Amino acid sequence: MSATKEAAVVLPAPRRATPQPQRPPKRQRAWDEAPRWQIYLPLSIYLLFTLVPFYWMLLFALRPAGSTSLVPWPVTFEHFEKVWTERSFGTYFENSVYVGIATLVTTTVVALAGGYALARFDFRVKRAFMLALLCSQFVPGALLLVPLFEIFAELQMINSLGSVIIAETVFQLPLSMILISNFIKNVPYSLEEAAWVDGCSRFTAFRLVVLPLLRPGLIAVGSFAFVHSWNHFLFALMFLNNQGKQTIPVGLNTLMSADSVDLGALAAGGIIAAVPVVLVFAFIQKWLITGFSAGAVKG
Repeated sequence: MSATKEAAVVLPAPRRATPQPQRPPKRQRAWDEAPRWQIYLPLSIYLLFTLVPFYWMLLFALRPAGSTSLVPWPVTFEHFEKVWTERSFGTYFENSVYVGIATLVTTTVVALAGGYALARFDFRVKRAFMLALLCSQFVPGALLLVPLFEIFAELQMINSLGSVIIAETVFQLPLSMILISNFIKNVPYSLEEAAWVDGCSRFTAFRLVVLPLLRPGLIAVGSFAFVHSWNHFLFALMFLNNQGKQTIPVGLNTLMSADSVDLGALAAGGIIAAVPVVLVFAFIQKWLITGFSAGAVKG
């Protein structure tokens, strides 16, 4: 009886070996793939050469006058107060914003109309017109300053911000029209035809169907127009004589004289001029990259 009880004793089950986590296979580098250091080293050098001037400008703007420290400490904003109040940079800033926004709107609207005509209509001189648009990009603006000055003088627009807006719009229209026409070509024509079948007019079909698809292109063209007019110096210098009408690039030029240069005020003015452009590109960079890449493809 005891022997049968001992035979009936259940032995414990053997433990299962826990599987060891397998490491992912090491990625094999393709034969035509460059090592990482060959990519990061040139980019680091380029970034260094790009950021050092900005740091130098920030250093002169924030450290006290006469200081030679390489670190802006103690931080002072006296240079910003000087250029904003004593040097009338508040007025220059308002004029630049007005010129930039007006140029953005007029360039976008006119380029949208012209680009639609180039993309959707065929006419005899279309190729010659496109060639003229491309050739106009090779003409420097300085060559046309005298004729433009004479025209604006006859129209009594000298010393008016409207003259700068018109000049900036005219010089940015050729490239803007070419970009917009490429965007519109990428929109299928069948979408407009379907809207016409549903009873829409050409303008209504364009507004409801085509225009929403052109948002990246419009942002790219508009930002390019704004930044170009914001930074342009020549037109504002030639057509605006009154100090109350001048823009920021001309205002920066007034900080430099033949005898001396106020580096602190000049650096503070440069930061004031750069901040709006940096903010614009920071908010629209996604649409800007999409817009330029799409406009570069001929549809």
